[in-house]
Amino acid sequence: MKKLVIIGAGTFQVPLIKRAKELHFETHVFAWRDGSEGETIADYFYPISIVEKDNILDVCRTIHPDAVTTIASDLANITASYVAENLGLPCLCDSVIVNTTNKYHMRKALSKAGILCPAYEVITLSDWESKLSNFSLPFILKPTDRSGSRSVTKIMTKSEILPALKRAVADSFEQKAIAEGYIDGVEYSIETISYAGVHSLLSITRKYTTGAPHFIETGHIEPAPVSDKLKDTIQTLVFQSLDALGIQTGAAHSELKITESGIPVIIEIGARMGGDCIGSHLVPLTTGYDYLRMVIDTAMGITPDFTPLNHHKHAFIRFIMNQNDYLQFTALKESFPDCIVHVSKLPEDYSVTAIDSSTRPGYYICAFDDEQIYEKLCMEILGS
Repeated sequence: MKKLVIIGAGTFQVPLIKRAKELHFETHVFAWRDGSEGETIADYFYPISIVEKDNILDVCRTIHPDAVTTIASDLANITASYVAENLGLPCLCDSVIVNTTNKYHMRKALSKAGILCPAYEVITLSDWESKLSNFSLPFILKPTDRSGSRSVTKIMTKSEILPALKRAVADSFEQKAIAEGYIDGVEYSIETISYAGVHSLLSITRKYTTGAPHFIETGHIEPAPVSDKLKDTIQTLVFQSLDALGIQTGAAHSELKITESGIPVIIEIGARMGGDCIGSHLVPLTTGYDYLRMVIDTAMGITPDFTPLNHHKHAFIRFIMNQNDYLQFTALKESFPDCIVHVSKLPEDYSVTAIDSSTRPGYYICAFDDEQIYEKLCMEILGS
């Protein structure tokens, strides 16, 4: 039996663990012990934090895995690549990891390749006043090296800078933040798989957020309602960006905005499958592609299989942010129970306000073949 090491055991890693077991891999999962489902379903669980790269590597030398991988986490991706490289297994090179987990280096690499970027500046608590003295408002301020909407703030006035900067620096591993010119427009994400430097677009997702100031994602729909012409434009830009960042193998999750004038602008790119159940659930539901298997295949150094399985025409995920969202979900469950294909564990108390993606209380996923019902529910639940 082949052995697969998976970095992380949280909610968004569970589909990978389950799919690996279905494919008859022996799963070895590393994460800090906190009661996550991945701890109990793994064949072997090791209570080691995902940031303890060398400790994980030492254990893996005794496991002799056939591949090391993860999904939906930049932090876990750093460790997965480090361990795989030191074991002589397929992995992302160091420069790719830096370019896709540090937003400042990402902007530099994209700009160097001639790809349109907003104005940007890396700042700290000691130099922000001088570096931002001529920076135009409004702008986005966020940690250079975190994901999941952590400490993302739209800055409208100069008085807002220091409090937001303190939050961003506190959340940053390197204690730095990046200021980026604000791009107004509709937000999308793109899921791709690459092998031997050849990129394939799997899906385009329309994203919904809470809006300013923190832009916490509230839902996603697939496939995104874009024209063939815009899809081609997006694909060209994303593939150019993957090349600029050095991504040649594995999954990638690209986020961009389309401005009012129709120009796509890259916001961020991760060299891993998108989180929020986009890659693990929405892509298979709406395309039939076994994205999780593709991730495992490329980690094994195997050409990914593009044979589509049965799938629906449309799907969406909605995050339950408060009591009103929960009541909306219960009404949907009564009226259209067959469309609900997955529900997370839901809390009893919705009084806690989400401050980033990791603190959203719960979610549910719906899939449809009936376009009229889909459009009706999208309008009611997501506002589009």
